[in-house]
Amino acid sequence: MRTFEAVVQLIGHTRTAAGLLVMSKLDKRKYPTGVVTTNAQMKELVLCKHDFHGEWNYELRPRPT
Repeated sequence: MRTFEAVVQLIGHTRTAAGLLVMSKLDKRKYPTGVVTTNAQMKELVLCKHDFHGEWNYELRPRPT
């Protein structure tokens, strides 16, 4: 692959016989590098596993105050 756009396009054209349709979009925003998350910050998150393959599919949410 020569460009990110090509990779996103290939991902976006993924289909399965069972009917899975994948949608993808390239995020071109700038994000800071070198940001360190402390152990205390990680402990403040709630890990919500999905019913289907929770080891792969999950959401991180802030703890309610």
